[in-house]
Amino acid sequence: MPRIDAFLKLGSTQGCSDVHLAVGVPPMLRMNGELMPIRFRELGLAELEAYVMEILSRNLADRFRAGHDVDMSYVTEDGGRFRVNIFRKDSGVGAVFRAIPSEIPTLDSLALPPLVKKLCDYHQGMILVTGSTGTGKSTTLAAMIDLLNTTRALNIISLEDPIEFVHRSKQSQVIQRELGTHLPTFAEGVRAAMREDPDVILVGELRDADTISMAMTAAETGHLVLGTLHTTSAVKTVDRLIDALPADLREQTKGFLAQSLIAVITQVLVRRPENRGRRAICEIMVMNRAIAKLIQTDQTHQIPAQLQTGKDLGMELMDQALLRAIKAKEVDPDDAYAYASDKKLFSKFVVDRSLLPRFDTAD
Repeated sequence: MPRIDAFLKLGSTQGCSDVHLAVGVPPMLRMNGELMPIRFRELGLAELEAYVMEILSRNLADRFRAGHDVDMSYVTEDGGRFRVNIFRKDSGVGAVFRAIPSEIPTLDSLALPPLVKKLCDYHQGMILVTGSTGTGKSTTLAAMIDLLNTTRALNIISLEDPIEFVHRSKQSQVIQRELGTHLPTFAEGVRAAMREDPDVILVGELRDADTISMAMTAAETGHLVLGTLHTTSAVKTVDRLIDALPADLREQTKGFLAQSLIAVITQVLVRRPENRGRRAICEIMVMNRAIAKLIQTDQTHQIPAQLQTGKDLGMELMDQALLRAIKAKEVDPDDAYAYASDKKLFSKFVVDRSLLPRFDTAD
């Protein structure tokens, strides 16, 4: 058994989301969003490099020796599955293992807004799940794919980096392809998928202009495209898509968004009360005529006002969602305060008053 499995088993037993290994510090576990060391010695350079090499294939080991980071999925001998990033830093080797649950969660178990389930009824267009790293985007998309797989007869092609949740075909056929293993780039993966009679294409990350352009083409030509962006609001997502493509395609991109973008789900993970895990809180934008007009007339800064008043369509600003979760006692108010934009709205709920800004009242 690879020696690294012992740390991963400990992390799984403790219910952590990530296991961090780095030279010069003991192994660390991320529990409910906070990083904490385990009782173990500081890891040495030769020791950690030996641990890492035990789990790398020959090709990945050669890539790592050549100075490249390695992204991969790893399954321990007892069946635990992890998304892995291995890298080098100033003091040597580092690795982060993200735990992947063995069972794909349902949208209901994630307590996501009911609208997310309704979005899975669409047959074409683009749905984006956005947020910073570690906010559960992959989990939300996996739950959406599982719902489609369970309820509809579709050809679903999932392009991932790396493959995380493993989908078994149910009502649908689910084809999972991994960047670097089965395809050179996401853009090439989308291009190939469009020749494979797809109904749904999941793009792990819209990370460059070529991928965005191909994903837009797929959505425009009758496919349902699901994807992610590392953006932290609906407005920033729309602006990122417009700015990502060449200036001469700006009007075309705005036209696509107005006609083919179905929704943007932006999420953060907020601690539950008494540190009982974390749950996703979502800002949701659903395309309508008003938002489409704002995009086409370069007035995206006015989109938040539409979200604020679009409750009948399932829309909600992040601050509205956070406030609602606080009042329902679903999240820790102090943690929610950290994610709020208009912090004055949240100050009366804060328990730890040291989090609030201090003002110098001296003359």
